[in-house]
This record gives sequence, C-alpha cells and structure tokens, in this order.
Amino acid sequence: MEVILLEKIANLGNLGDKVTIKSGYGRNYLVPQGKAVPATAQKIAEFEARRAELEKAAAAKLSAAQARATALAKLAVVIAHKAGDEGRLFGSIGTHNIAEAISALGVTVGKHEIRLPNGTIRHIGEFPIDINLHTDVVTTITIKVAAE
Repeated sequence: MEVILLEKIANLGNLGDKVTIKSGYGRNYLVPQGKAVPATAQKIAEFEARRAELEKAAAAKLSAAQARATALAKLAVVIAHKAGDEGRLFGSIGTHNIAEAISALGVTVGKHEIRLPNGTIRHIGEFPIDINLHTDVVTTITIKVAAE
C-alpha cells in the first residue's frame, strides 16, 4: 500500500513523502490517526494544495515541543516512595508515576512520552529518563527517587 505522509513519522519518512507500507499498518493506524492518506491521484493533488498549511502546523508542533523541552530541563523531580532498609522499593515506579510527578510541577507530560531505558525503577537513587516530546525533540531529565 502506498501512502502520503501528513506528518513526520520516525523510521518511516517526512511530511509529504510517498512511502510503501504494509496494508494493515496503513489501514489500522496511519490513516485513522490522520497521519497519512492513500496515494491516489486525487489525494496527491489535494495534498499539494494543502502542503503549506501542513508544513506550518508541523513547524508549530516542533516549536511547542522545544518550548516544553526547555521547561523540563529546569525541573528537579523528586519522587518519594516506600522503601526497605537496603534501598529496594516496595513496588516500582513506572511511567504513570513519573508523568504525575512532572505534571505536579507544572509541565504536562503524558505517560506515552516517557521512555525508561532500563525498565521500571525498583531502587532508591537518581535515574536518567528520556522524554520523547516530538520525533525530533527528545530530552533527558534526572529523576531522584527517595525513601518515604
């Protein structure tokens, strides 16, 4: 299936690229989410007419993501959790807990944007966390986990 991308998609292409993908990926994800349209002659003409509008929207999304990244870089996130004597947590801290802690500090972050390179956090300490705000904007912040 050939589609025209309406926004930049990681590992696939940029805005306006005509790419060949598996049919299920196009039908079930890209087209319903508004990230691509089937590459027919009529859709190509419609896309070319809307290209400037789509590029302006993409630039606005990128600048908003960069602004959020600068706001996140200024934060010092501390999460208090119950822990044992040896520093092991009772339970774990995942993306949901981290998103709530960051949002409580005033910058909204969704749990789908948080990347935990080593899985959930199970010990007390400081951990680097990647936050994927946009396909071009990935920022790293340090989360400090302290015992209650």
